[in-house]
Amino acid sequence: MPFHIGLLVFPDITQLDMTGPYEVFIRLPDTKVHLVWKSRDPITAGGGMQLVPTTTFAECPQLDLICVPGGSGMNALLNEAETLDFIRAQAKGARYVTSVCTGALVLGAAGLLKGKRAATHWMSRDMLKAFGATPVAKRVVEDGNVITGGGVTAGIDFALTVAARIHGRHVAKKTQLAIEYNPQPPFDDGSPEQAGPALTAEALADAAAMLEERRKDVEQAAARLGYPTSQR
Repeated sequence: MPFHIGLLVFPDITQLDMTGPYEVFIRLPDTKVHLVWKSRDPITAGGGMQLVPTTTFAECPQLDLICVPGGSGMNALLNEAETLDFIRAQAKGARYVTSVCTGALVLGAAGLLKGKRAATHWMSRDMLKAFGATPVAKRVVEDGNVITGGGVTAGIDFALTVAARIHGRHVAKKTQLAIEYNPQPPFDDGSPEQAGPALTAEALADAAAMLEERRKDVEQAAARLGYPTSQR
């Protein structure tokens, strides 16, 4: 019986949030990976890459692990009933409920992060509080069966963490070696703490419009769930 992993895909997804974990998961033994969306029609990721879902919400089997990636397109999912209903329904029977990057906010909007510690992209980390979650500045956060990865590239760290949970450290380490995941970045600016205030402010300014839209969507989703304003 294969271990079924479902990666949500949607318009304007940050493809590396999904493709990083995908590369790890497809190498695990006895594992079936599904790309899940409302239909099988191709979708356009952020930057223009075309992705083709392999199953639909209606056809998707019960997943052992559901993962929600992030990207600017997740803003629209925060108050989108069909997607949130699918995630909630799958989460009830899944062994693991997971996300990468801002996909954590979608888990929050589905009511799945209340009282949980969670990671997400640093620009949106404080927004987790709106859903009763405790933001944690780590690459991967495990809280029971909820596993959340930080921003974008943390998806590979997340997937290797999952691999170790399911198959043990040996399989996870062998997979890391197989994909030669040995990050040695040319610059040491991958977090606000490393980048410093000037570069961080510039990055926030570049994303200001998207973040303002996201904040409004988060507020609406939190209000719909009945979370108190003080959490937001």
